[in-house]
This record gives sequence, structure tokens and C-alpha cells, in this order.
Amino acid sequence: MSSATDLAFSTPRYGFNFQWMVWWEEGRIPAPADERALDFMAKHGFNFVRIPTDYRFWTPNHQYLHPEEEVFEHVDRYLEATRQRNMHLSFNIHRAPGYCINSNHLERHNLWLDRIAQDGFVSQWEMIARRYKGVSSEWLSFDLVNEPPAIGDFDFTRDRHEALIRRTVSAIRAVDPDRAIVIDGLDGGNLAMPELADLGLTHSGRGYQPMTVSHYGANWWAPSSKFPLPTYPGCEWDGKIWDRDAIDEWYAPWRAVERLGTKIHIGEFGCHNKTSNEVALKWFEDLFGLFCQYGWGYALWGFEGAFGIIGHDRPGTVYEQRDGYQVDRQLLDLMLQSRA
Repeated sequence: MSSATDLAFSTPRYGFNFQWMVWWEEGRIPAPADERALDFMAKHGFNFVRIPTDYRFWTPNHQYLHPEEEVFEHVDRYLEATRQRNMHLSFNIHRAPGYCINSNHLERHNLWLDRIAQDGFVSQWEMIARRYKGVSSEWLSFDLVNEPPAIGDFDFTRDRHEALIRRTVSAIRAVDPDRAIVIDGLDGGNLAMPELADLGLTHSGRGYQPMTVSHYGANWWAPSSKFPLPTYPGCEWDGKIWDRDAIDEWYAPWRAVERLGTKIHIGEFGCHNKTSNEVALKWFEDLFGLFCQYGWGYALWGFEGAFGIIGHDRPGTVYEQRDGYQVDRQLLDLMLQSRA
């Protein structure tokens, strides 16, 4: 295990994803750090912020090798805001040159096949490594690419993924040997990666199983339109009946990789707001119980909004006014109680 990863994830990190720099469109600039939300996190002892980003903020017209580095002044400010509050910042490329799990058709090249996209991906991480060399891994990690696809989608294979990750890690470490690096599981963050256990990286999983609970009514994902009204425990998904034991079984491959010497962190999880809060809380209770049992940290997808703890509008929620927010107090309490 690398000393950088030990420094970043030697104890579990708990927090949230913030979408300040993830949805690019022409003329949009990254949002500022939400310091009010960070203050709320600090007050309640959260210590981890994941920032998914879209490379198009710094790469005009697919010119992968010619990024506009001044855009990273926004990231500098994110880092300063989190450091001031004793939080770790995980910088993730959510949309990478040639790949994104959302609207991949917008890409001109294929990250898993095309040398031009792969060269651009590696070059951009080298640039980011140079910019933040000297910043301790206590404060900053690099999460290389959000949620690689399922085997066969976009001509994706485990071998192609492994080759690109090994090349990228080598390039980053040639610039900054002490940087903590995170890799997301395959098939949308779900499949563990024993083939990469030797690199001393943190492996980032997901907490969305069963999808019939977490993604019910998610209009951006077509299968959700056929889901029955969620129940838990006892719902059926992917050929099995889901309860705490089924979730525990789901994470068995990740625990096996952990035994090979990796650190595991759940980089995203959450429940969409069309599921009743009663069902969501039963599911969250099992999920958090297992994460606590495993000693894994996590980052909820979203602080506010449909997947967050603030004003998510799940049916049946009782909110508590706290620090100017409408907080799902029961969910917050589960998060606070589940920290190892």
C-alpha cells in the first residue's frame, strides 16, 4: 500500500459529492464552493468532499493536449475552502476525453479505443499532477475516471481499462510520487478490480443496490420506468430478493479486493426522491450498518436535492430546520451513527 493512500484513506472519510463543476455548457463557468454547506459538514464532523468534473470546462473543442489551465483556479478555491475546514478533497473527472456514463454520444472519440483520447486523458492528469504537486495527499486525491462502463459497452474490456489505468498512474507518479489516487469500479462503479490491487490505489465503489429502491422514478434512466413501487426489504432485482444479507453478498468481491491490501471507499450512493422515505430509511439503515461493519467511508451523491439530505422531497419525510436548511434529520442521524 502506498504511503500516499495511507495518508489519504488510513481512516474512513465521510461526506458528500458537490456538482460545482460537472455540467458544462457553452458560456458556463464553474460554480463557487458552497461554503455554507461546507460549514454544515464541518459542524457535523464530515471530512470528505468529492468533486466530479467535466473536462470540457478546461478543454475547448476537444483539444485535449491544450487545456486552459486557468480554469483550475476554481479548483484551487475549492481546495482552500476544504482545507480550511480540515476536509479532504477528491478531484474526479466525471466526463473524460472520450467517455462519460451520461450522454456518451457527445464525445468525439472513444477513451477505450482511440489513442488520441487516451493521450489526452493521460496528458491532462499529468497537468493536474504538476499543478498540485506538493499539496499533501491528506488534503487531495485524484479520482481518475467516473464509473467506467459495463464490459462490452463502447468496446470496453477489462484489459483496455487496466492498461489505461496503469499508464495514467505511472504518468502521475512520475510527476508526483506521493499523490493519492482513486479508481472507480467497472460497470458504473459496481464491479471490483482485483487486477489492479497491486498499485496501492483506493478503490471506489457504489451504494445503489438494489436499483429498484435507489433509482425508482429516475427519468434519466429508462429501466426505472418499469420498476414497481419500491419495497424494502424483500424487493426483487437482478434475479434475487434484497435484504441486508443480499447487500452484504453484493460487496463480497470488494471485501476480497480489500484483503489484497487496497482501501475501499464508497464514492457515491443515495436514493432518488420518488421512493418513499419509509422505504429509503430502511434501506439506508442496512447500507450504513454494513459500511460501518466494514470500516468503509462514503460520499452521498448530493448534499441538497433529489439524492441529498437537504430538501430531497421524498414522500413522507419529516424535516427539521437546522442552520437554515430543511434537513432530513432521520437520514442525517443514520449518517452520524454509522461512522466507524
